[in-house]
Amino acid sequence: MKVCPEGLYVEPGGFYVDPLRPVERAVVTHGHSDHARPGHAHVLATAGTLAIMRQRLGEGAGAATQTLDYGEAIRIGDVTVRLVPAGHVLGSAQVVLEHAGTRVVVSGDYKRRFDRTCAPFEPVPCDVFITEATFGLPVFRHPPDLGEIDKLLHSLSIFPERSHVVGAYALGKCQRVISLLRAAGYDRPIYLHGALEPICKLYESFGVPLGELRPATVAAKEELKGALVLAPPGAVADRWARRLTDPVVAMASGWMRVRQRARQRGVELPLVISDHADWDELVQTLDEVAAPEVWVTHGREEALVHHATQRGIRARALALVGFEEEGA
Repeated sequence: MKVCPEGLYVEPGGFYVDPLRPVERAVVTHGHSDHARPGHAHVLATAGTLAIMRQRLGEGAGAATQTLDYGEAIRIGDVTVRLVPAGHVLGSAQVVLEHAGTRVVVSGDYKRRFDRTCAPFEPVPCDVFITEATFGLPVFRHPPDLGEIDKLLHSLSIFPERSHVVGAYALGKCQRVISLLRAAGYDRPIYLHGALEPICKLYESFGVPLGELRPATVAAKEELKGALVLAPPGAVADRWARRLTDPVVAMASGWMRVRQRARQRGVELPLVISDHADWDELVQTLDEVAAPEVWVTHGREEALVHHATQRGIRARALALVGFEEEGA
């Protein structure tokens, strides 16, 4: 395997994993825009990822596409390829590569928390594990998800006259927040900024129930009084939000652990809800896959490389450019 300007190249198979530039053959782990780029000639991914790519990229989703179900094996060149769940968003997958008696697993983005909106992460023992490290510092230890949702519900109860607007990424975070709210017993309509509606409908078409959702951008001002509204992080303070009554501004992101980020964005109610593994979960995953060699990419690489080295694991930082949590 080689790190090329286009991204991670699997030479015996003649394909790239999550390439950054248009290539002839791409295996795509999930639909976030820093992993699913437009313009590839051939794309292999799960049905969920391909549906997301078609919705977001249209014809740019790939001149030719092929669906690979979780656990199904396919031969590409001299490499056997399987996709297993990554627990990140709908359709997200780890790429399991086997060649000449060696198994390499490319994690893509992943989380280890229970999530009703996508298949749970499956650790795969391997010889080389290529892991993300978005929150690869010991300071990042995410609190329980339902505890953060309880904060939101408590705020709704003590400020019933105020609208609550929650910034959430369109793909994955929005649907997860809705699912957590439903699991906590919130059965009222949830209002959506128009940019969030298409992905929510796509999730529902894949059998993910989200309850009653209503468009926020055309709702009457009185209807939104005391309501819960979800919007993309960058749209929380846009002109459409003027119809919200004295809004409580919340943000759902693992970055809300960093108080300065919350203050810079004018967030009154930070909710530490992440779709990425935290430090303890990254370490747990290294233990479970038991790979003697680990490559760390797109995140806080140095700390996890140091930790792995201290544990007797051969570790290196790939320093791939162009990957980040969508919307960060």
